[in-house]
Amino acid sequence: MFVSQKALVINSEGKILALRRSKTDPSRPLTWDLPGGELEEGEVLEENIKREIKEETGLEVEKVGLIHATAGYNQRKEYWVKIGYLSKVEIPTITLSYEHDKYQWLTKDEFLALESSDSIKQLLNAISRK
Repeated sequence: MFVSQKALVINSEGKILALRRSKTDPSRPLTWDLPGGELEEGEVLEENIKREIKEETGLEVEKVGLIHATAGYNQRKEYWVKIGYLSKVEIPTITLSYEHDKYQWLTKDEFLALESSDSIKQLLNAISRK
């Protein structure tokens, strides 16, 4: 079993931080993503997502709130638990890691129009139900 965590990082204008995966990314290069990654053994859920946000964007967030969770098999027959969080930042200064080559602040509809994964689109659609 694998656990993936993603965060909807929202700025003071209500826009979502979108990250574009670098062209060397082995999984979905040059597609749009959210900060996050896989849970490492022994990590606490909230500490993991805060660490991933910091590593990928340079942002230090104090609070994250659980907003969505799903589980199921992917195309490779691997069982994944996917957890989504919401975090707000007032004055964001982004410093991208090597994993991403571009970022944008977007509305939900603008993000949904970009090439991304089904699980990220599912998470974005979950915020309208909250």
